[in-house]
Amino acid sequence: MNLLNLLIVDQEAMMSLKTEILEQPEVLARLLENQRATIETIAAALCNYDIRYLFLAARGTSDNAGLYAKYLWGAYNRMPTALATPSLFSLYGKPPSLKNALVVGISQSGRSPDIVEVIREGRRQGAPTLVITNAPDSPLAQAAEFVVDIQAGPEQAVAATKTYTAQLMAIAMLSVALNRAAGEADDRWRDLQDVPTLVRQALDLDPVIERAAERYRYMEQCVVLGRGFNYATAFEWSLKMKELAYIIAAPYSSADFQHGPVAVVSQGFPVLAVAPDGVVFDDMLALLKSLVNQQGVELLVISNREAALSLAHTPLRLPIRMPEWISPIVAITPAQLFSYYLTRAKGYDTEAPRGLRKVTLTQ
Repeated sequence: MNLLNLLIVDQEAMMSLKTEILEQPEVLARLLENQRATIETIAAALCNYDIRYLFLAARGTSDNAGLYAKYLWGAYNRMPTALATPSLFSLYGKPPSLKNALVVGISQSGRSPDIVEVIREGRRQGAPTLVITNAPDSPLAQAAEFVVDIQAGPEQAVAATKTYTAQLMAIAMLSVALNRAAGEADDRWRDLQDVPTLVRQALDLDPVIERAAERYRYMEQCVVLGRGFNYATAFEWSLKMKELAYIIAAPYSSADFQHGPVAVVSQGFPVLAVAPDGVVFDDMLALLKSLVNQQGVELLVISNREAALSLAHTPLRLPIRMPEWISPIVAITPAQLFSYYLTRAKGYDTEAPRGLRKVTLTQ
């Protein structure tokens, strides 16, 4: 093996989950710089179709990115989003009609056969198909008409971090580009340009989060709350806690939580909440006040509002000035760090979660 190959092997060996978490500002900045023109071209082409709704297929972390798309494209593009049931395509062989749908696949690897089959069926039915992936040469990308390469670079860690935030950024860029292509004045590109800096500021919490994680090293179960755009954040944070720290972490919207699941909490029960400023903040705050003052829960909050931070036993402060619609791209990063440090505090291997592989091939 020559010196160059040795250096490449050494560099890959040094890559870790922590490295990839900290890499996210650069990944997001690169995506904005390199893919804006491609995404605007795709948006212009999609305006030639009679699209009435979005039909979205994904698994795991990518499925959580799909939850963000459901809120964002609904709120800003007035486009209803249906989340696919891939087994109808791959196992049952009874796909629904996709007339007037934009069929979207989201996958880090682009190799899950069931997601590929949804896109292929979209092409068979004559629907426009779009994929968001980190693998532009993958079977998923080859099956689609339009491809957004998130350009996150190799992701060695089993737990996806930088590919998740890059997927969110691609979804947000598509939302803005579709508004532009439809002839609507929109200055949301400026908000997106601020995201890499906001993520970098959130990652500055690293030493605070490392200390905070020690407090929760014996935690075995918790609930994770979010609402609106950050409903996706609650699900992704919950997933990271499960796959890394092996915690039974149940995600809920603050509204759904009050319809029964609130009964599981009592004195000292851990509640993790993501509650940045925005339309749903008052609702989140009212629930958190009740949980702390009446049920005595142990509260960890990710927020940029003092009213929520002051309630928490463990407050993690987000950048103050941040539009709600981009907050999921920023808010998940301290949650990723918390999951990483909690895993280490529990003595588990952050690089090799038990029973998991980087690519899961579901049928």
